Amino acid sequence: MADSTVSFILITLSAILLRWCISLNPYSGAGKAPMFGDYEAQRHWMEITYNLPVKDWYENTTQNDLLYWGLDYPPLTAYHSYLCGMVSNWLNPEWVALNRSRGYESYQHKLFMRYSVLLADILIYFPALLMFFTANKTASGNAAFAVLCALIYPGLALIDYGHFQYNSVSLGLTVWAVMSLSKGHDLLGSIAFCLALNYKQMELYHAMPFFCYLLGSTLRNKDEIRIFKLAKIGVVVLGTFAICWLPFLNNKESALQVLQRLFPFGRGLYEDKVANVWCSVTVLVKLKQILTVDSLIKLCFCSTLVGLIPSSINLLFIPSIQRFKLALINSALVFFLFSFQVHEKSILIAALPVCLSLPEHPLASIWFLLISVSSMFPLLVKDQLVVPYFGSMLLFTIVTFLCLKPFETETFRKNKSLEWSMFLCFVLSVSGAQIQNVLSLIVRPPPTLPDLFPVLISVY
Repeated sequence: MADSTVSFILITLSAILLRWCISLNPYSGAGKAPMFGDYEAQRHWMEITYNLPVKDWYENTTQNDLLYWGLDYPPLTAYHSYLCGMVSNWLNPEWVALNRSRGYESYQHKLFMRYSVLLADILIYFPALLMFFTANKTASGNAAFAVLCALIYPGLALIDYGHFQYNSVSLGLTVWAVMSLSKGHDLLGSIAFCLALNYKQMELYHAMPFFCYLLGSTLRNKDEIRIFKLAKIGVVVLGTFAICWLPFLNNKESALQVLQRLFPFGRGLYEDKVANVWCSVTVLVKLKQILTVDSLIKLCFCSTLVGLIPSSINLLFIPSIQRFKLALINSALVFFLFSFQVHEKSILIAALPVCLSLPEHPLASIWFLLISVSSMFPLLVKDQLVVPYFGSMLLFTIVTFLCLKPFETETFRKNKSLEWSMFLCFVLSVSGAQIQNVLSLIVRPPPTLPDLFPVLISVY
């Protein structure tokens, strides 16, 4: 067996071990009636999709109360829930008994749910990262290290295996899309990204770079008739969407109901204390009190559009894979910082292309990834994931510094003063975040400011 094969097997087993250690901890909403948390949301979707006809999955009916974790992700998530629901019913019908399984909790069911995440991870996300880094010439010689560092990124592991979600599916499909485009397989890349978008609508954060790269590279293509290639991409995109949405296209009302569930503008400007601009600005200016929902939506739309324009235009006129990856980071961050109805977990969408940039920009990538996990600390405290948070952060820091050696790049070798100044900034930044997190655990905020630390973490 080749050394590289052995390395990748050991890396995979190490990543699985990390995930399984995290999965031994509590999950979102454990024992917290009446709504419980995201774990119950995923279980409830299995219950609904397995027991009800497709036309009722997104409809408010006597059997499907949308106020109780109504399905609000695209059809591909619903199909995934249906498959998991079938297996659940086969193993134990009580897990998905219609209207009788709400808040169901048991050791066996938790084990099943954890395994379902791991299976999706191993089938989609793991091979996507492996293929990307081994196929990417810029990572040659560092492919194994890059895969290891990306797989042990604490953010995704803590949310999927602690909090409980299936982010690895949409993120893994996005990696497959980026990898396909990097190898010149534009049609396959388009299909993979459309599938990611049809699994989680938050993949819209990455949509503009995909559009600009595909359009820009097609317009510069001299080997094929441009209009013909654009037509092929258009057909592939529309065809993929049509297949995913087929059960809901029999009438206009069904399709509109799904769209309404995917974009619930009535929920508010942001979710909890998310580390974006609007949550931080609200500390000084109560935007929700002085602006209507329509005005807030327009403000978010204009701010996001302005932030997207520079990198999008640059990518459109000078398309390259390196610019594409940077545009993915920029686009996702712009959406996270300025768009409407942002969740703290949405930082994972920006973290994904940063993980893909680890070999080329090790220091900036490690720095960003550590801060991105710190931004979710209040959520992780709520889910009782403090110990795995600190443990996985320490592990990630040690492994990435040993493997990628971020301060031993050519730039720093030529400029020692720059190296020391950047090292100092890095230490102060990351230490500042962790000091805030520790203080939030040991210092009781004043009664008049109960959300003091979540707000400080958000602003930081």
